[in-house]
Amino acid sequence: MKPFSEFSEQTLTSDSLFSQLYLSQIPHQPSQLIELDPTNAKFYRVVDQVEVSGPELIIYASQLSLSQFQYITEFCKQQQIEIKASYIITAIDDEQDCAVSCCLSHTLAEQAFQQLTEWAQANNLEVWQVQSRPSLSEPGLLVMDMDSTTIKIECIDEIAKLAGVGKEVAEVTELAMQGKLDFAESLRGRVATLKGCDESVLQSVADELPLMHGLERLLKVLKRHNWKVAIASGGFTFFADQLKQQLGLDAAVANTLTIESGKLTGEVTGEIVDAKVKARTLTELAEKFEIPSSQTVAMGDGANDLVMMSAADLGVAFEAKPIVQQKADVAINHHGLDALLFILKR
Repeated sequence: MKPFSEFSEQTLTSDSLFSQLYLSQIPHQPSQLIELDPTNAKFYRVVDQVEVSGPELIIYASQLSLSQFQYITEFCKQQQIEIKASYIITAIDDEQDCAVSCCLSHTLAEQAFQQLTEWAQANNLEVWQVQSRPSLSEPGLLVMDMDSTTIKIECIDEIAKLAGVGKEVAEVTELAMQGKLDFAESLRGRVATLKGCDESVLQSVADELPLMHGLERLLKVLKRHNWKVAIASGGFTFFADQLKQQLGLDAAVANTLTIESGKLTGEVTGEIVDAKVKARTLTELAEKFEIPSSQTVAMGDGANDLVMMSAADLGVAFEAKPIVQQKADVAINHHGLDALLFILKR
């Protein structure tokens, strides 16, 4: 292996951004990696691959600085954890964001990782500790929750606002997402308050569905790499089916609102899509598309996503409730859905 090269002091400061310095000034091919000296990021070398074994600590930001990376390396040193190798994970498209992966001698203890996470939150960074991760270079499956994950709203809350029962329904939705209420029971109760609501209200909400930040970039890259993407939602087919068509998704599973003579009956038709059904959907889609379980990812924000996330190889909490963040494999809190691209192996 060739030796590390050193940046000159004239071009490198602690506030230097990886994307503006390492990626723009170091000649390398797209298939090559920039490996950093784990003891001093002022030293680097261009390699064809880095041997990854054991746990990884991944640091991601839209603008990642040298000083932030140096904080991570010093923190690991204080925890008596050796960083065996470090390398830059570049954007796979033309964007300038990047991440750094540190291959650790052993896993950070829960308390230490929590301390590191709090520092990251204060600095608008994402920090993920992973034992293994699906590969972007092989076909995979991503199953996403819809409300507050694929889109920025809870559809039932928006319907309820227009129907005049917004506060009542929103309070129940929040408790259900925190895992404090049985999901199926709470859904039936919320839908019952919508009895008599005109179907046109659903269309009004559907016409204004705000896509979650980073979604379109994420889908573009995943599709280019032969991944399947689906929605499994405790929301409603009225919206999930529209998103499936609009975004070119491979499947969408959700609840069906009963509508008669243009009015909601206050009931749901068929099986309730709860936590178990979401998990079953992931398993069935993996079998249908012949995707190995090691290549499955589930992403959501509420307690009813936890079983699905547990069934996947990688469970991702996105701007999630505390209980979900605690139990997920990784959590995205400060960036868009496209941050997932830096968790997947290349």
